[in-house]
Amino acid sequence: MAKNWTIEDSATLYNLKGWSLRYFDINPAGNLTAHPRRSPEPAIDVKQIVDDTIARGIKLPVLFRFQDILRHRVELLNESFRKAIEDHKYRGRYFGVYPIKVNQLCEVVEEILDAGKPYQYGLEAGSKGELLAVLAMNGSESLTVLNGYKDESMMRLALMGVRLGKKVIVVIEKPSEINLLLKASREMGVRPLIGMRCKLQTQGTGRWRFSTGHASKFGLTSPELLGAVETFAAAGMRDCVKLLHFHIGSQVADIQTIKDACKEGTRVYAKLRKKKLEIEYLDCGGGLGVDYDGTHTAVDSSTNYTPREYVNGIVYTIKEVCKQEKVPEPHIVTESGRSVVAHHSLMVVDVVGTIETGATPIELPVTETEAEVVTEMRETLKDLNPKNLAESYHDAMQRREEAYSLFKLGYLELEDKAKVENLFWRVCREIDKLMPKAKYISEDLLEMVKTVRAQYLCNFSVFQSLPDSWAIGQLFPIMPLHRLQEEPTQRSALVDITCDSDGKIAQFACHRKTGGALPLHPLRNGDPYYLGFFLMGAYQATMGDIHNLFGRVNEVHVFQDQDEPGGYYLEEVVHGQSVKDVLTSVQYHDAELIKLMKDQIDAQVKAGTVKPREGVELLDAYEAAMGHYTYIDRNAIRVPDEPPAPAVDKEKQPAKAAPSPAPVSEKATTTPGA
Repeated sequence: MAKNWTIEDSATLYNLKGWSLRYFDINPAGNLTAHPRRSPEPAIDVKQIVDDTIARGIKLPVLFRFQDILRHRVELLNESFRKAIEDHKYRGRYFGVYPIKVNQLCEVVEEILDAGKPYQYGLEAGSKGELLAVLAMNGSESLTVLNGYKDESMMRLALMGVRLGKKVIVVIEKPSEINLLLKASREMGVRPLIGMRCKLQTQGTGRWRFSTGHASKFGLTSPELLGAVETFAAAGMRDCVKLLHFHIGSQVADIQTIKDACKEGTRVYAKLRKKKLEIEYLDCGGGLGVDYDGTHTAVDSSTNYTPREYVNGIVYTIKEVCKQEKVPEPHIVTESGRSVVAHHSLMVVDVVGTIETGATPIELPVTETEAEVVTEMRETLKDLNPKNLAESYHDAMQRREEAYSLFKLGYLELEDKAKVENLFWRVCREIDKLMPKAKYISEDLLEMVKTVRAQYLCNFSVFQSLPDSWAIGQLFPIMPLHRLQEEPTQRSALVDITCDSDGKIAQFACHRKTGGALPLHPLRNGDPYYLGFFLMGAYQATMGDIHNLFGRVNEVHVFQDQDEPGGYYLEEVVHGQSVKDVLTSVQYHDAELIKLMKDQIDAQVKAGTVKPREGVELLDAYEAAMGHYTYIDRNAIRVPDEPPAPAVDKEKQPAKAAPSPAPVSEKATTTPGA
């Protein structure tokens, strides 16, 4: 450990101030702290929350939801629009809607609605299931926007909402939806609230840029837009058209693209207003991005603007176009989801071991009879220095290949082959250590060191908890939760506990110079080591895959205790899936499996290979495992560093009071964090 390493060095290394938006920091003890309202004090010690959670019997991995951060994000978005509208003397209002596809979990939606109630913050749905949830949960004063492809039953559900006094706006995505809506409207006797989505020429930026523009599968072209207006006019429903919608994709990285789209969309709105179409709302869609890597650039994992700049850009652009066109300024609607929910979720995992390439479990000493290729490999290792790294690596590669060829032909013993392999990986590891002293590093050496650095085995599934990391290469900030006053001397990739080689994270959002490695601390025997995966609130919760039958993880909802500095309370525990739950989801039923296992045990008892009592114990153990958490129990895999102490005569020892475990409940009581 470097003596001069500080918590400020750790904050810089993991670019904490770049991506955390001041929601997280580090305390003098080297532990990560949470600041849910972005105020300097009180700070919540995240390591202490983890310890408290484990003491309650809740096993890792755990997804912590900081509900105060979620509420702050909702308030911040609405207040930013309120201030921008006031500053620019804009005549319309802001009516935001949260698209629940970004995170449909009921606990999240409830918190958003409660925080957004003073602002009449509404919801957006894009499917029948989402619409059913939104209709029941959304208030009558807020907007309900229905996007996506719709059938007649969805039209009827939307009109049911209108009948009940709700502001449910059906956004027409394609011409065939018009007749479905008109038919349902006539039969139900309800005049609809209609929106129309237009396809813009402006194309988004970032990963989803090709899903926008004229190539988009959603929206109406200019001729289709005019045709829709004529159809509604002919049906006597011209006055029902209340909203114009456009969308240029998720995670838009460049603010100029947002302004260009807003300008084009407002121009379409203005032309329709001049056709006596009294549209009240201009829906600018989603796209407000999250700076995952904290670089403030227009790359896929970042944004070159702040939320405040985004809001000011939209308000100013719409006002200027309306001024030029001499039309009323519409109420502004946005469908920001990612920016609202991403920051509030933090998944904590424990590192359960390391995987070291070329590690040797046995001693391989020098012998007089070892082959010449072994001796040459030893010389390569001995002569290694910062000036000959590439040459030494190439020599080591050549000798390893020579050893493989000799072994296949029968001219090399297994022990000598093992020595060559061991020495080869020792050469590679020494090259890794010497690279900082070298003047030039070749590409093949940079690729080689990725394979020799230890991989940290983490107790989670990439496919279940970080599907975007696996599917589209999304970067997420990852860093230790503690020991941040120490220098992290290891460089490692992270692998999960699935039996799939894709269950790995090798690109990280901290300093890009780390490449495919994350700076971490060496593991200490017996001590837990916790990593935090940040900005996970958007899309990850409901897009998970039960690959290897790893289920949904435990969740804990954390609230800040305003009455006690540094205090918090665990408001709710949502237990993750058990083995039984996950098996049921793929059509295995525990009763049937237990019966099959019982039949096999009974057969072994009858054959005399298993005793009756042992058979009962085996079946009980099998049945109990059905209720287990699907992830690794760290305590169950820990091997003691020392042999167990000899047995003690309990009758001769003084009695000791057993420690009382913290209570475990769905609704946890207030727990001070200090």
